[in-house]
Amino acid sequence: MKQTALFHILSDETRLRALALMQSAGEVCICELVHALDLPQPKISRHMAAMRDAGIVIPRRDAQWVFYAPNPCLPDWQLQVITAAMLGLKESAVTAQDLSRLQAMPNRPARCPT
Repeated sequence: MKQTALFHILSDETRLRALALMQSAGEVCICELVHALDLPQPKISRHMAAMRDAGIVIPRRDAQWVFYAPNPCLPDWQLQVITAAMLGLKESAVTAQDLSRLQAMPNRPARCPT
């Protein structure tokens, strides 16, 4: 991936919020992101597809659920850029609200043991 492609992906607030949530909570599915970010499902799906296509997140299908997690196999420079971006969001009030909404979500999908 070109450097500009990574920075383009990280320049969007919704994608940054989703990544920050995954960084804090681990693997999440679209329904959890919809609930936590309080955004419509088509918007979340579109952003996750962009991050998946760029290789920033990796999907895992479990029955009807598709769970996403940050890709740990990115080149070092990309991991460093993402880590720095997440460090900047760690203390954000929006990130805290997103995580709080996720933790309060009823009926979260169960994860199969890996």
